[in-house]
Amino acid sequence: MRMNLGALTLFVALVGLSSFVFLVVAIATDFWYIIDASKLDASRNGSDALSSHSGLWRTCRVRSECYPLINLFWHENANITESHRQLLYMHGTFVILMPLSLILMIFGGMTGFISILARAYLLLLMTGLLFLFGALVTLTGISVYIAYSAAAFEEAVCLLRSKDLLVEIDIRFGWSLALVWISFVAEVLTGAVFLLAARVVGLKQQREQTL
Repeated sequence: MRMNLGALTLFVALVGLSSFVFLVVAIATDFWYIIDASKLDASRNGSDALSSHSGLWRTCRVRSECYPLINLFWHENANITESHRQLLYMHGTFVILMPLSLILMIFGGMTGFISILARAYLLLLMTGLLFLFGALVTLTGISVYIAYSAAAFEEAVCLLRSKDLLVEIDIRFGWSLALVWISFVAEVLTGAVFLLAARVVGLKQQREQTL
């Protein structure tokens, strides 16, 4: 049992740390959503202005400074449409959920460290459930972001004068979002391993009580 628990401890430490690092890098970078207009004919004016990459907090254009995404469609004393208002709510949702998942991971790491040292069944169980809940928060944030991106794209299409440009523009999710998916999988594994460790400790305690 000691060897098994030691192996689980090493595995959960590596996976949990990788999940945390991947999520931090994803939140801090601006390559969640990429618009590449480099294939446009060079003779067309404004092709560079169409290219951009964005993250949770801002959008960056080619050869230009980044500008914040917070309240993107909001102007003081101006009436905004219901679709714009919905976009604001969706943006505010995933901006809250992603850092919340990071906070849950930090608390999970602290309780996990204590539970492993103390070999405490209930604390290991609680840590596993905390990581799984954090993974659910991460998945919800990803889902809201994907829905937000689709809604923002539809809104942009409605405002675009020449819809033929979309054929030559490459629009895709970037590597920052891929890191979030990796972090999510690692977070689920971390929670599952903590639950497994709790089972190992629980069986050991039952065995000691029967002796």
